[in-house]
Amino acid sequence: MSETWSVDEHLEDILRAIRPLEPIELRLLEAQGCVLVEDVTVPAALPPFDNSSMDGYAVRVADVEGASEEFPAVLDVIGDVAAGSGDLPTVASGQAARIMTGAPLPPGAEAVVPVEWTDGGTGGGPADSMPSRSEVPQAASGEVRVHRSVAPRGHVRAKGSDVKAGSVALTSGTVLGPAQIGLLAAIGRGTVTVRPRPRVVVLSTGSELVPPDEPLGPGQIHDSNSYVLTAAAREAGAIPYRVGSVADDPETLRSTIEDQLIRADLVVTSGGVSVGAYDVVKEALSQGDLDEGTVEFRRLAMQPGKPQGFGLIGPDRTPILTLPGNPVSAYVSFELFVRPALRTLMGLEPVRRGSVRARLEADGPLSSPDGKRQFLRGDYTPPEKPGQEALGTVTPVGGPGSHLVASLAQANALIEIPEKTTEAAPGEDVTVIPLD
Repeated sequence: MSETWSVDEHLEDILRAIRPLEPIELRLLEAQGCVLVEDVTVPAALPPFDNSSMDGYAVRVADVEGASEEFPAVLDVIGDVAAGSGDLPTVASGQAARIMTGAPLPPGAEAVVPVEWTDGGTGGGPADSMPSRSEVPQAASGEVRVHRSVAPRGHVRAKGSDVKAGSVALTSGTVLGPAQIGLLAAIGRGTVTVRPRPRVVVLSTGSELVPPDEPLGPGQIHDSNSYVLTAAAREAGAIPYRVGSVADDPETLRSTIEDQLIRADLVVTSGGVSVGAYDVVKEALSQGDLDEGTVEFRRLAMQPGKPQGFGLIGPDRTPILTLPGNPVSAYVSFELFVRPALRTLMGLEPVRRGSVRARLEADGPLSSPDGKRQFLRGDYTPPEKPGQEALGTVTPVGGPGSHLVASLAQANALIEIPEKTTEAAPGEDVTVIPLD
C-alpha cells in the first residue's frame, strides 16, 4: 500500500475492469431510465392519417370563401366525425361534417373551421363550444353558419407530420425518459431492447452509526453516507438497494456482502478503508475468499478521499468500490469513481461529468496541498450569455474538512485544484465540475 495512485490512474483501473451490462428486452414502462441498444425506426407514419387539430366543421374551402359574421356561409351538416371514426361521410359542395379534435379528415373536406368561427348550428351568434351529442343529438344535422373563411389544409394535421414511416424515431444510446416512452407507444412499440439499469448495493460500516429516526447514544452519529450514496446512485440512473450500516465486525461484513451479491451489479461501501485499528472493510476484504475475488486498497493523491479500494468479488466478479467514511469524502468519491462506473455499466458516454472554467470569487486565496488534487465544494453560477469566451463564477462553500455535511448540501459544483497548484487567488480562473 506504499504506492500512491493518481485520481486518473484509479479511475482508469476501475473502468478497465467493468463491462456494460448485457442487453435485455423489456416492456415499455419497465424500460424507463434504461439505455437503448438499437435504433428504433417508425413502422408507420405518425399521425397515420390527416386529422383535425380543432373541434369544428370539416368543409370545402370554396364554400366558406369570403364568409363573415354579417354574411355567413350556410352549410348543411351531414353528420359527426369523432376520434376513432371508421365510417366517414363524404363532404360535398355546400356541406360540412361536425368534426372533433384528432378525428380523421373525411373525404371531400379540405380544411377545418373551428367551432368558434361558427354559430355551432344554433342559428345565433358565434359559438364558444359544441353542445354535447347526448344532450343535443340533432346538432349533428341541420345547418351551420360559418363566419370566417379558412385556408386550404387549415387546422389539419397532415399524415406523417410528426414522424414519417421508415425514419429513425430514437437512436441507440438514448436514455428512455417519459417523452421517449410516449413516442415508442405512439409508434406501436410495446417492447424495446435496452441495457438494464444497474443494481447497486450500498452499505455503511461503523459500530457508531445509528439510523436517522433513532436517538443517539454516547459516541454515536446518524448514518448519512448510505442515504447520500443511495440517492446519488438513483440520480445517476441505477436501481439502488440501501442495506444500511454494518457493525465493525469483519465476519458480519463479509456475510452481509456475500448475501447481497445475488442482487448486485455493483457494491459500494463507505468507511473502514483507512489505516486505523477498526477499519473493518479493509480487514474483511483483504482476507481473500469471497469466491477468490480480490480487493486492492490504495492511497490516492487527492483530498478529500485519499483511502480507496476496488476489486471484483463473488462468482460473477461483481465490482466493489470501497469509499472512505467521512461524508464529503464519500460523496466526492462517488462522483469521481462510482458514477463513471455506473455509466459504463449502462453503456453511456461520456462516463465522466464535464468540467468548465469559472472565475473564482472568494474572500481570500484558497490553499491546496502540494502533490494532491483537491476538490472543494462550490456554488457555481453559469455565465449570463453563454459563449466561447464567457465565464461563470464560483464561490467556495464551507471549508476543506471532509466532515462538513452542511456545506455539501449548499454546493452545486466541485472546484478542482490540480496537484501542482498550492494556491488559487480570487479572480483567477479555476476548473469547476457542475453537479446539477
